Parts: sequence; structure tokens; C-alpha cells
Amino acid sequence: MIVSKSPYRISLGGGGTDLESYYSKHGGFVLSAAINKYMNICLMENPLDKEIRVRYSKSEQVTSIDDVQHDLVKWSLRDFDLRDRALEITSIGEIPAGTGLGSSGTFLVSLVRAFAELQGYASTKQHIAERAYHIEKELAGHPVGKHDHYLASFGGITCLDIATDGEVTVSPLNMQPHVIEAFRDHVTLFYTGKTRNNGDDILRDQDLKSKSDNTDVIESLHEVKEIGYQIKDALVAGNLEKFGTLLDQHWQAKKRRSVDISNNNIDEWYKLAIKQGALGGKIMGAGGGGFFMFYCPTMKVKHDVRDAFKNQPLVEMPFDFDFSGSQVFTV
Repeated sequence: MIVSKSPYRISLGGGGTDLESYYSKHGGFVLSAAINKYMNICLMENPLDKEIRVRYSKSEQVTSIDDVQHDLVKWSLRDFDLRDRALEITSIGEIPAGTGLGSSGTFLVSLVRAFAELQGYASTKQHIAERAYHIEKELAGHPVGKHDHYLASFGGITCLDIATDGEVTVSPLNMQPHVIEAFRDHVTLFYTGKTRNNGDDILRDQDLKSKSDNTDVIESLHEVKEIGYQIKDALVAGNLEKFGTLLDQHWQAKKRRSVDISNNNIDEWYKLAIKQGALGGKIMGAGGGGFFMFYCPTMKVKHDVRDAFKNQPLVEMPFDFDFSGSQVFTV
């Protein structure tokens, strides 16, 4: 049996500039951090069987790739030419899908890593990320960028510089260990209890507006890219309070891309956290639900925010950073 696992991520700056409609004209920059929550794929071949079994939130048992309902699994099987293999594929995620932490990209990186191991490919982290992106974007037709696949593959607190031809330069952020510890201690994540059923629609809308050079969307993406660079500088310098204030600016710029990114509940929760002393925050991923991240300048503020949310449908999720990226094991 082959077991692969890949980390989810929290976006810190520049999110959205990894969409082809934007980076192909302007270049992209994303700063993100992998966390110690994982998507696990268990892959087993049964040579005495003729069926494909896929288990996730549903369970499928089919005799043909064409009958697989999970589109990412179907396109991955086709891309690896596994049509004649009887396989059992089980996915176990530590975080619900559609919550803004890169679940589909993380799923695909784990699946691609497992399939590469099955076929004996010695693939680099970059190749795994690009192949996973190709399957989701080009084959399955999802309106995604490269961010999620690269963070799931590489892990770490990582900068992605994306050239107009799509070439991605990956570099770990040069943060001092004590700054990383303080950063982890003062960032908090809350699950809103809402998944993003319309996450693809939000991204597709942004993608279409970028392609048409919609001024508001393009200017918002220009701004979050510039803020991303400033966040990078602040974290390298150990200026965490500057990160907090930049996070607020990032959120205000992000909301201008689509009316679906925020809503009345999200706006009220944000105001409540700021009232308790948080310097900034933002919804992860496309928006509309999922996880809220806040930066609290002191532990007292963190406790105050936590207390303020006790009567709200928000659940805090403790986390640490992951610096290993995608891994595969044979058991």
C-alpha cells in the first residue's frame, strides 16, 4: 500500500495573482505557509480484481475510469494512463473541503505523488506541483491558480514568484526561528462553519474579469501583490505588527474583487475581532466562508478575541507550520 500526505496552507499575501489570467500579463507573487494539517491518500492495487474503488465523502465502485464521478480522480487516472489497473483509492482529509485552505490542490498533490510512486517515477516537488495544477486547471477545467499545488508540494513558509510564461520560482522565506515561533503564536484561525459551495464561481468570476481587464479587479490584484511584497519584507525583518496592519489592507483590497467574498456575518466577525485589538485578518481562499485568520499583537488580545467569539458559531483551530511538504511512504 502507498500512503501519501500533503499539507494544507494559509495564504499570507498576494493571493489571486497566481491565476493565469493575471500572471500571464502582469506576473504573480504569492506568500503562503503550509500548516500541519494534511490530506492523506491511501492507494492499493488489487491484481485479482477488475474494479476501481474510490472513497472520500462518498464511496464509488466502478469498472471503468469513465464511470468515476470524482472528476479529479477521473482525470488523474487518465493522465497517468491507469485505465487497466484495479485500484483502491481512499482519501482522508483533516480539514473539510471548500474552506479556503487549498483542499483540492492538496488532494491532487497527494494523489499525483501516490500515482507517481505506483509507476516508479522519480518526480521533483516542482514536477508534482505542475502536474497536479495541469490536471485541475487544464484537464478538469477548474478555475484555479498555481498557489495551492506548490504549497502542498513544497511546504514551508514560501514565496512563489510567477513569471508571465507560468514559470514558478520557489523560495523559502528567510525568517528567524524566534520570529516564526512568535508569528505562529499570534496568528489565530477560526472555522466559520461554512463551506464555499460557490468557491469555483467566485474564482471563475475573478478570472473572467481579469481576462477582460476589469479595472477594479486588476487594481485589486495589483494592490494585493504589492502588499504581498511588503508582508514579505515585514516578516523577514521580524516586524509582526506591520504584518498585522498590512493584513487589514490586504483584506480591504481583496473584498473589492467580488461581492461574494464577504457577507454580513463575516463583516461583523471582523469588526468584533478588530474591536478586541486584532490588527488585521482575512478569509482564506476565494472567500464567502471557510477559515478566518487574524493577527493578534499580544496573547491578551488573542484571548480576548477567543472570548468574544464564544457566543459565535466560530471554532478555533490550533496549528503549527509544516516544513516537509508532500511525502510518500510504502507500507
